Amino acid sequence: MTQSETHFDIAATADKTVVAKKKFTPLHFGIGGGLVAAAVASYFLFFSAASVSTDNAYVNGPVVDVTAQVSGPVAQIAVHDNQQVQTGDLLLQIDPRPFQIALDQARANLALARQGVSQGNAAVAAAEADVQQDRSELAQAKSDAARVHELEPKGYLSHQDLEKADTAVQTAAAELNASIAKLEQARAQLGHAGDDNENVKAAQAAVEAAQLKLDYTHITAPYAGTVSNLSLQPGALVQAGVPLFAVIGNGEVWVDANFKETQFKKLRPGLKAEVSIDMYPGRKFHGVVDSISGGSGTAFSLLPPQNATGNWVKVTQRVPVKIRITDADANMPLRIGTSADVKVFLD
Repeated sequence: MTQSETHFDIAATADKTVVAKKKFTPLHFGIGGGLVAAAVASYFLFFSAASVSTDNAYVNGPVVDVTAQVSGPVAQIAVHDNQQVQTGDLLLQIDPRPFQIALDQARANLALARQGVSQGNAAVAAAEADVQQDRSELAQAKSDAARVHELEPKGYLSHQDLEKADTAVQTAAAELNASIAKLEQARAQLGHAGDDNENVKAAQAAVEAAQLKLDYTHITAPYAGTVSNLSLQPGALVQAGVPLFAVIGNGEVWVDANFKETQFKKLRPGLKAEVSIDMYPGRKFHGVVDSISGGSGTAFSLLPPQNATGNWVKVTQRVPVKIRITDADANMPLRIGTSADVKVFLD
């Protein structure tokens, strides 16, 4: 017999039962191993075509850098690092005294502006009265002159009386013109009446600006979340526009998965995804492809690579994909910046 043939040994058992033992040659093992390898290759080929994966992924979420809108010393810090806060909770208080003084001064200026409007109204009213009086005097002068012109030819009045009457008319007319000019000047100085007055509006705007700055000394949480990276101490001088610490929102979280550009043939928003977080081994989170970035990660870097050189080497780029988590677990909070593995199932 050759090695390719099957051999049988006959063995008798204690109860005289005959058992046939089959022996396999290396040829059989070679064929079986090939079939197993082919099955494994087919399995991985099928599932690799049905999904795309990456381990270049990180948890992300809403983060606000708390920044002072006004400069000043910190009077009170109402929270501590890693504390949970709710929307509107006081975070810190900047010394409000200088801003309160500025607000009081602005309110005083507003009162003076309104007082000035009242005085302007009185001046306009006085000027209008003067105009009315001068018009009456002009009308009387014209009436007297008309009678003189009627009586002078008859010899009842002299020519000198006629000249005086005409002069009185001219004088009254000049005084009326002067009164009208003063009235126009008073009206111009007054501007609009009441709170529509320009000076009052400017003073009111100053009050609102001072009130806003005073409100800015009271810094509150923009939403519910966790205070992070807080090292500020009472008495420290903060500058407007400089971030102080962060508040990480408790709302929706997502994963930024950086897929290779060669994996985007079927990748699109709406596909289901499976996310494994390194900090929770064995726990699978589910999600959906929310959006795909319009450029690769290097396109938005501080110093994008300059490929127009003689030393250029082609490197496969990665494009960020936002995976929205759909089954977040409050007992397993996802920390931003932690690592993840993402698998997206293709249609």
